[in-house]
Amino acid sequence: MKLSDHINLGNKATRDGFGEGFYHLGKINDKVVGLTADLMGSMKMDAFAKDWPDRFVQVGIAEANMMGVAAGLAIGGYIPYTGTFANFSTGRVYDQIRQSIAYSHKNVKICASHAGLTLGEDGATHQILEDLGLMRMLPGMTVINPCDSNQTRAAAIAIASWDGPVYLRFGRPSVPNFTPLEREFKIGKAEVLSEGKDITLVACGHMVWKCLEAARELEMEGIHCEVINLATIKPLDEETILKSLAKTRALVTAEEHQINGGIGDMLAGLCARKLPIPIEMVAVMDSFGESGKPDELIVKYGLTTQNIILKAKACLSRKY
Repeated sequence: MKLSDHINLGNKATRDGFGEGFYHLGKINDKVVGLTADLMGSMKMDAFAKDWPDRFVQVGIAEANMMGVAAGLAIGGYIPYTGTFANFSTGRVYDQIRQSIAYSHKNVKICASHAGLTLGEDGATHQILEDLGLMRMLPGMTVINPCDSNQTRAAAIAIASWDGPVYLRFGRPSVPNFTPLEREFKIGKAEVLSEGKDITLVACGHMVWKCLEAARELEMEGIHCEVINLATIKPLDEETILKSLAKTRALVTAEEHQINGGIGDMLAGLCARKLPIPIEMVAVMDSFGESGKPDELIVKYGLTTQNIILKAKACLSRKY
């Protein structure tokens, strides 16, 4: 694929894509059930709850109980989708997830909205930036962070057929939506969005579009980037990543997450073991977030197209 193949179809929130995918599952799979901790509307689960009230549980502000109920439903043969904010889906209930879901490999889909800095004004108490690290450390946990609304819709549908616990991360703000609506989501497969010979840019979530923007600007300077959408963080598609890095011999990662425990850390470990190359990372640098407008926070914390460009040039300066 080429950079010119990726066109913004119109900004749309990834949580909207989740709601559409979850509703579609309601029509085609009567084993799918929903649970939320008093956030049905924010999670875009309200249409499902309205049409299939006997398959939806409103547990109230009791996230730990929600995970226990979901585990029980999974034992009964259902496919439970839990819905609350990412901070409450991970940090608040980590013990319940570890003990009741991950340890016994329950078929629970943990669906988490409002992740990262782009939650905005709600501030640091809600802007979880550690969740990918927390969840990928759990044995047997599949971790997915789609790049846009259409891919989130496809991922929400795909995980119903995936055996075992899944953490699906998405967000509140409207972001560029460029994945074709009909494209199937392939769990465990990294997606090469554009080919290049000079440097590889790997990102997840909202940062994928920023990598495409950076690649377009760098191309005008004669620097050809390979851009990879790492929507499935675990299991990691090592084959696709290493094939790209064997060609470009340079890597920049970009994520709306802490630098510690995120995809930068993960890929640095992969390269240390199998292909030592220069690496630069765009991430939140070991700090909490704060209240503010999402666009302003992205700039303040360096999660910008321009910073990806600067990191790419720094990485290339160490390449030879």
